[in-house]
Amino acid sequence: MTTTDDYYLDYETGTIINPDIIYAAPCSLQDTWQFAHRFCPVVYSLVFVLAVVGNILVLCVVRRYRLSRLGPCSFSLTDTFLLHLAVSDLLLALTLPFYSVQWVQGWVFGNVGCKIAGAFFSLNLYSGILFLACISFDRYLAIVHAVSVGWRRNTCHAQIACAVIWVACLSLATIDIQYRQVLDLPHSNIRVCQLVFSPSSSKEWQVALQLVNLVLGFGLPLLVMLYCYVRIFRSLCHASRRQKRKSLHLIVSLVSVFLLCWAPYNSFRLADSLQRLGVIGRSCSINHALDIGTLVSESLGLAHCALNPLLYGFVGMKFRRELMEMWKGLLASFGFLGLDGWGQGQKRHRAPGSFSSESENTSYFSVVV
Repeated sequence: MTTTDDYYLDYETGTIINPDIIYAAPCSLQDTWQFAHRFCPVVYSLVFVLAVVGNILVLCVVRRYRLSRLGPCSFSLTDTFLLHLAVSDLLLALTLPFYSVQWVQGWVFGNVGCKIAGAFFSLNLYSGILFLACISFDRYLAIVHAVSVGWRRNTCHAQIACAVIWVACLSLATIDIQYRQVLDLPHSNIRVCQLVFSPSSSKEWQVALQLVNLVLGFGLPLLVMLYCYVRIFRSLCHASRRQKRKSLHLIVSLVSVFLLCWAPYNSFRLADSLQRLGVIGRSCSINHALDIGTLVSESLGLAHCALNPLLYGFVGMKFRRELMEMWKGLLASFGFLGLDGWGQGQKRHRAPGSFSSESENTSYFSVVV
């Protein structure tokens, strides 16, 4: 790949974009491109497989649980947020093969495909993180403030919150629809899907847009999660019940995994903004470090959509129980299990309630029971 001073890596999707400032000396992108060519397709493919399998299982279990209950009122707020989180993570994972192909042979899906893939990527990236904040806030209300059963089981509140999140994230995704284009890299036959801002757009406006994404996609959800889980921790730290003690360990795990996955990526995004504003100097070595660091940290952040089913689904006893019964039903339908044993399992009474909780008074997360 030839050297150029007209392009550098887009920190959101690993594509190459046109910067505002032309460097005094051109910096080679050969090493960065070769690293991305080897690294991104493998990691994106692995995340894609794990995220698709995990989130489809979550959707199947949630659907099975919902159909098995007497009415929609038995479906809790947390279950509603978990359902939207799984949909968001699944849609995000479905965009990764497009970018994997781009890193192998360039963008081959046309300009419309570029805009759609970019918009889906942004939409589901930010919505998934905001749904995590909603889950933590719902647990905070249920535990710290002991919200009444009648209020908590009215999913209208959750549906309104989910609608607001989807609309807000869709507004952010319109940036991709408007500015993302397919462009031929100079001195090469490689086509990339990239953000192309008009020459009239100011550097400050682009930095402001990036900072808004950083605040909505990381800062605000992190503050909500920290506040809610600290308050929950303080409410449960003196609890003697084993289930409550278990939830305290889970609080630390949820926050730690979120920080581990998203803090490095957003740190590199912040460094990029500071560099555009002139706070951080420009050099080929710094640019190369930002490019490589952003590619690696972005992959770590995307891995969170594959970890969410484990953190918010498979850890829960009721979720695992529903999953096992679902598999037994599939095996029985193919004749691998005796019909008598399966029939007895089907006749077992199921008490109304959330599949993500044991009861309205003892459920702390959708994953702790």
